[in-house]
Amino acid sequence: MRGKVITSVKDTQLIEKRREQIVKAAISLFKNKGFHKTTTREIAKESGFSIGTLYEYIRQKEDILFLVCEAIHNDVDLHLKQVIDLENPSIDHLITVVKSYFQLMDEMQDEVIVMYQEIKSLEEKTRTYILQKEREMIQMLKQVIVSCTPHYISEMDAELLANNIFVQGQMWGFRRWALHQQFTLESYTERQIQFLLKALSIDTDEVDV
Repeated sequence: MRGKVITSVKDTQLIEKRREQIVKAAISLFKNKGFHKTTTREIAKESGFSIGTLYEYIRQKEDILFLVCEAIHNDVDLHLKQVIDLENPSIDHLITVVKSYFQLMDEMQDEVIVMYQEIKSLEEKTRTYILQKEREMIQMLKQVIVSCTPHYISEMDAELLANNIFVQGQMWGFRRWALHQQFTLESYTERQIQFLLKALSIDTDEVDV
C-alpha cells in the first residue's frame, strides 16, 4: 500500500529512508501542534531537507498522515508476528504475548495517540484501509487466545477478549495522565492479565503472571 503514495523518486531504499525521516518528524510535530496546524514546510525542516525534496516523496500533506498511520500499524503487526508462536500454544505463551504487546504500546505511546487523534483527517477510503489493518491484528490476538486456552471459548468471547487486549494496551498511553499515578507498566500489565485469566476461567494461582 506504500505504492499508494506517489513519488518521483525511483530508488526504493532512498524512498524508505526519507519516509522514515518524514514519519518521525511528523509524529513529533503532530503531537505538539496537531495535524491541521502543522505545515508541510515545518515537516520538511524537521525531517532535515527542503520543502522541494519533501514533495518528491509525497503529493499532499494527507499523504504524510497516511504514512504515519501505516508505519505505526506496520510496527505493531511485525512485532506481533515475531512474538506469536501458534505452534507451541499455552497459557504462558498467551501471557508472554500480552506482556510483549503492552511493552510495545508503552514504547509507542506518542505514536498511537497521534494516530487516533488524527486518523479522522484521512479520506474515507484510506481510513478504511488503516482500520482494516487494525482488525487483522486483532484477529492475530484472537487466534492466540483460542489456541492457548485449554478449554472451549466461543468465537464471540474470543473476539471480545482480543479487542479488550488491544485497547487495554493502548489505554496505557491514552490514560497515562491518570494511570501513571497509580501503576507502573509492570503492575498495570499484571492486573490486566489477571482480569484476562479470570475471564478465561483460569486459576491465576496456577500460572506465573
